[in-house]
Amino acid sequence: MRILTLIYEFPPIGGGGGRAAYDICKGLAARGHEVTVLTAHMQGLPFEEHKDGIRLVRISSFRRQMFGASFMTMLAYVLAGLWAGFRLIRLDRPDIIHAHFAVPSGALAWMLSVVTGIPYILTAHLGDVPGGVPEKTGKWFRWIEPFTYPIWERAKKVIAVSEHTRQLALRHYSVNVEVVPNGADVKHLAPSKIEVNTPPHLIFAGRFVPQKNPFAIIQILSQIKDLDWKCSMLGDGPLFEDVKREIEKAGMSERFDLPGWVTPETVLEHFSKSDILFMPSLSEGLPVVGVQALATGLAIVASEIGGFLDLVDNEKNGYLINVHDIPAFSRVLREVILNPEILLRLRQASIEKSHEFDIQKVVDQYQSILQGVLHGD
Repeated sequence: MRILTLIYEFPPIGGGGGRAAYDICKGLAARGHEVTVLTAHMQGLPFEEHKDGIRLVRISSFRRQMFGASFMTMLAYVLAGLWAGFRLIRLDRPDIIHAHFAVPSGALAWMLSVVTGIPYILTAHLGDVPGGVPEKTGKWFRWIEPFTYPIWERAKKVIAVSEHTRQLALRHYSVNVEVVPNGADVKHLAPSKIEVNTPPHLIFAGRFVPQKNPFAIIQILSQIKDLDWKCSMLGDGPLFEDVKREIEKAGMSERFDLPGWVTPETVLEHFSKSDILFMPSLSEGLPVVGVQALATGLAIVASEIGGFLDLVDNEKNGYLINVHDIPAFSRVLREVILNPEILLRLRQASIEKSHEFDIQKVVDQYQSILQGVLHGD
């Protein structure tokens, strides 16, 4: 197959959705499919390159930040993508289009499909579904939601990355939605041996935005300052400096490491030296960092929301806590930090759980879906 993948942010820029798309594209390319990705450019990156069997074409969208895209940069991606997309279609003649995120990439897929007749499938990651991340996109969807219906209805197949995302989509769109989770290369990420660090090391990885609830990390950990632990917070965003100030006010600067925005490879390096993925998020699709945490043998302490329901078997490989129950988060972390044998058991269970999210299984599913669309299934 010749596949044109549309996604407005793709590694090294963007978050977990881009990483998930990268892993899928890499897997499809390894199976002999021709994969071209049309994504947004950012200063310092080449406009075109080949990587891991994928042809990457980047278009100007005035993006200035690694960690986030504004509505205007998304709109610029769609407008620039029309010209670039038609050119790629004319020269490469793709069989099918795969759009990640209904907004904005799905809008571009819809336009290209209407004009050229090339079918597309759509993968929804949560923030592109009305109500998925209300603190981020609530205002946008108040006026753009009516324009999104044709995007979902024209797609030959619609995929959600988690059951939570699927259910949310079904509230708004009268289409069939199936779940294909994000995956990771679990075989290569699994450590040869798991040993609990002394002191235990907690880690957060994500954008410093309200959705990820980074201030709760400080509030929760300040209640267990009497224990010995370390915490790394990987990422950047508009709340980064405020988070640093709150850590200083709490007198915990020596306990925290905040390296800023790091590459996906560096995230994995940090995971290999950590014990607990700590994510008190307000909303999540199916976070790639969560899948990678499983594969690298981290216990997960997270909010009882969204995709974490798929990643955590409560009290087996981690704990799911009501996002507003700060004392419960503190109690769980206190117990785990004080009992290395419990932490070790949780970490070992995460390795077992990770096999459900093997990227090869995920690529199998996408390959079957794409081929099914082309064969009229």
